[in-house]
Amino acid sequence: MLTLNAGAWSAMVEHARAEYPRECCGVLLGHLDPADEDVRTATVAIPCRNAYDGDQRDRFFIDPGDQLAAQKRARVEDLEVLGFFHSHPDDEAYFSATDLANSWPWYSNVVVSVRNGEVAGAACFRADEERTRADEEQLNLPE
Repeated sequence: MLTLNAGAWSAMVEHARAEYPRECCGVLLGHLDPADEDVRTATVAIPCRNAYDGDQRDRFFIDPGDQLAAQKRARVEDLEVLGFFHSHPDDEAYFSATDLANSWPWYSNVVVSVRNGEVAGAACFRADEERTRADEEQLNLPE
């Protein structure tokens, strides 16, 4: 289960709107429940540059420098890298075959649906160890 606090969700929404009609992407930082690492709370969403060298309307690649900066920030602020987020412009919030092929097991992956420049929903997924499937993970958004 991944819970996004209001600040993290707001940063994701703003980034998705700003990058539309291209895919946005970013890194999620936060805390694991000490009793159950499958219970996660994202307190920070770091927007990153989409460094994909091609049509960014249906692909993303998180800029390696941005990803490294997010990892350093996590260490400094005593946070965990919980996962990643990206948008699907004018499409549903689903985990595509490309998303699965490029995912890392264990990490939460939030996909934000953006239609006509406005966020229409979100879903979260986690890939298995072999990256043969991704199960939907419960996503709690702020009210």
